[in-house]
Amino acid sequence: MESTRAVAKGVDESGDEGGDETAARRREQRGWYWYDWANSVYSTTVLTVFLGPYLTSVAKAAADADGFVHPLGVPVRAGSFYAYAVSASLLLSVLAMPLAGALADRTGRKKPLLGWCAYVGAAATTGMFFLGGDRYLLGGALLVIANVAFVVSMMLYNSFLPQIARPEERDAVSSRGWAFGYAAGALVLVANLVLYGAHDSFGLSTGAAVRICLASAGLWWGAFSVIPLRRLRDRRAAAAKQPAGPGAAALGQGWRQLRETLRHMRRHPLTLSFLLAYLVYNDGVQTVITQASVYGSEELGLDQTTLIVAVLLVQVLAAAGALLMGRLAGRYGAQRTILGSLVAWVLTLAAGYFLPAKAPGWFFGLAAGIGLVLGGSQALSRSLFSHLVPHGKEAEYFSAYEMSDRGVSWLGPLVFGVTYQLTGSYRDAIVSLVAFFVIGFVLLARVPVGRAIAAAGNPVPDRI
Repeated sequence: MESTRAVAKGVDESGDEGGDETAARRREQRGWYWYDWANSVYSTTVLTVFLGPYLTSVAKAAADADGFVHPLGVPVRAGSFYAYAVSASLLLSVLAMPLAGALADRTGRKKPLLGWCAYVGAAATTGMFFLGGDRYLLGGALLVIANVAFVVSMMLYNSFLPQIARPEERDAVSSRGWAFGYAAGALVLVANLVLYGAHDSFGLSTGAAVRICLASAGLWWGAFSVIPLRRLRDRRAAAAKQPAGPGAAALGQGWRQLRETLRHMRRHPLTLSFLLAYLVYNDGVQTVITQASVYGSEELGLDQTTLIVAVLLVQVLAAAGALLMGRLAGRYGAQRTILGSLVAWVLTLAAGYFLPAKAPGWFFGLAAGIGLVLGGSQALSRSLFSHLVPHGKEAEYFSAYEMSDRGVSWLGPLVFGVTYQLTGSYRDAIVSLVAFFVIGFVLLARVPVGRAIAAAGNPVPDRI
């Protein structure tokens, strides 16, 4: 039992580790990386490249003479439908994540919840193979299911980080996970590029090739989720937290635990200050990820092959950027490095507003700028937050983090969609996102991170 506790905490009472504990922790870390490998393909192939333009085209096929579709009787411009569907999925995630986090910490059974979310999301993504014709409502429903499952699974996955990595390891471990995921995304995008670029040679229509690429992301997600589910392990819940019963009783206990979590978080206002800053600037990040391909195809008139190559460039540079920014954080501290990345985000989006249409070279330059800061800003934000979580509250606090990460990132797509609906210009929509990075920079710069870590009861690293 003492050995198990040492592994869970990553260090024994004297601050030293035995060889067995170190080896066990490293093995679990390597298993943890594989979930980034599994689900990042959904993020890149589905959200970033194919689904936005394809679902937009399906919605336009179902639109009336004025260019509007009418889901549930509400008039929506077809070009805004995808952005609104993303926003709706993230709003639903707000309801699901706190419950899942509370249940995970109360029962100590994060891994089964992670597996359930992974395979529901993988199944919904695979079902996108049947999206065609004017079935825009089917596409929206599958997107909502897959995205909610993806977001909740990432919350559970991220909550393992403080349990499998010592404080001084977390920047590096988190950055490796992101790099691993971006490598997987790049690998699958190469296969997507081959299939899509030569779809005629395979006897496939353009739409069939896209649907196969979408479905392959779901199959990949499900297949590689097996590895982390075998290597990660659940920790025993605190003695005061008895496992919740089935059905309504479990839900009731989960919501009661959520109320306790919110009361507990009020005792750590500096942690909440970081979450507020992250909520704002990451809203901009997530919106760029989901809407960039729509901007490229609809506003700049770029073909799908160009978009795939651009996102492939993002994946390669994001993997390298995550590792590079991990090293910069070791020298200058995570907070300063993140602040520098936010400046780069502002400059990149401002440049994106002026991109000429039908000019792939300039779009590739924009993709390179995004790639260099994307992985690092996300990885370092995750590792920095892990220092601000009180021991024993990992899943609950990471549910709040994931709400900031993706669950409350409904505002950016909503702003993007409304801006387009009002102006008819994707350029105006993309430049509206600059505000998220500027405000996020100001809020993050005001957080005394060292004091926040100490207030959470955690050791303060030499450079943070």
